[in-house]
Amino acid sequence: MFTRRDFLKTTAATGALAVTSGLAAPAIAQDAAIKLGYVSPQTGPLAAFGEADKFVIDSFLATTKSMGLNYEVVVKDSQSNPNRAAEVAKELIVTDEVNLILVASTPETTNPVATTCEAEEMPCISTVAPWQPWFIGQQGNPGDPGSWKPFNFAYHFFWGLEDVIAVFTNMWAQIETNKKVGGLFPNDGDGNAWGDKVVGFPPVLERMGYGLIDPGRYQNMTDDFSAQINAFKSGQCEIITGVVIPPDFTTFWNQAKQQGFAPKIASIGKALLFPQTVEALGNAGHNLSSEVWWTPSHPFKSSLTGESTAQVADAFTKATNRPWTQPIGFAHALFELAVDAMKRAGDPTDGDAVAEAIAATKLDTLVGPIAWDGKGLPPFAAKNIAKTPLVGGQWRLKDGGGYDLVITDNKTAPNIPVGGKMEAIA
Repeated sequence: MFTRRDFLKTTAATGALAVTSGLAAPAIAQDAAIKLGYVSPQTGPLAAFGEADKFVIDSFLATTKSMGLNYEVVVKDSQSNPNRAAEVAKELIVTDEVNLILVASTPETTNPVATTCEAEEMPCISTVAPWQPWFIGQQGNPGDPGSWKPFNFAYHFFWGLEDVIAVFTNMWAQIETNKKVGGLFPNDGDGNAWGDKVVGFPPVLERMGYGLIDPGRYQNMTDDFSAQINAFKSGQCEIITGVVIPPDFTTFWNQAKQQGFAPKIASIGKALLFPQTVEALGNAGHNLSSEVWWTPSHPFKSSLTGESTAQVADAFTKATNRPWTQPIGFAHALFELAVDAMKRAGDPTDGDAVAEAIAATKLDTLVGPIAWDGKGLPPFAAKNIAKTPLVGGQWRLKDGGGYDLVITDNKTAPNIPVGGKMEAIA
């Protein structure tokens, strides 16, 4: 494959030849803007993940300008579509000629972008997808660990399935149940990983004495969950878990109520990250639980602005009149990492130098310390993954309306304070 990198090397060689021949070669502008590409799902069923993007990018551009730094951000919407995500990544590389691509939110967006970047030798920093579906999902043969290879240009920071399983089961242990669990796993990157019999929930739950009822993979944007609800009722499931896109969980939960299915616990990844999903359920959102990766009470500060998590969350609410949302912290951290890497790389147009700078990162960010040092990871993922902390929480109705997200378990990250204990769904 003749990549953009090959083209740049060829043109650089041609320029050098022109100089030695006594011909004028165009000089690279020293004050040219560093161009960052940014891809996320801003429309479609995953749009809640991109709600804070404009706020984060506007804040980033204002901050860097005040620091005397010249950055440009070219934003692309994946439209919640993997094919579109790959297309816009190629556009950023070939047409927009960015120096670094940043990408966020679910394997359906992160994976096609990271894969395109790796093929084109474009540095890429990715986040907001558990590391297993990100790393394993991009391998040529995901079922053969012996064939898995690290990447040279794509780097990812987030937590893993081992963390969300620990958080969920820690929360469940606070409530007496029959330990029968119903699994909602869609036919997508996350669902297939969470429900995987090797790296997902099934083997861990079995070892811990839980019985899992898995009715099989369903398609996203399903309008009838009767089959799953009947399976969970027949299996006497008192716990529901899974990784569900926001509109599908709204459909499932409303139908479960209509059909008389009332579990004691519902710990759902993805959908229950967002206040708007819970608010859409009215009072039926009370005591639903999820993984929690960022809140205003997390004890971290921005390396760019010095702001605390609480200050950033407050600024978002002031600017948008909306409650804070978890992706704010990780979108912000992407740009922190970009500036840090570019400073250390020296030449922002040298993709190899930028990739090396990313790999050598040691930075305290708004989501915690980031370093691609292999800590807490198996050897095959050590080069490309940096882990971030994860805790668990429940949504609680507020007296004046709306919901608070209360952290109810922090065994996996004791430096993040808890706000209460788990309560059964009424």
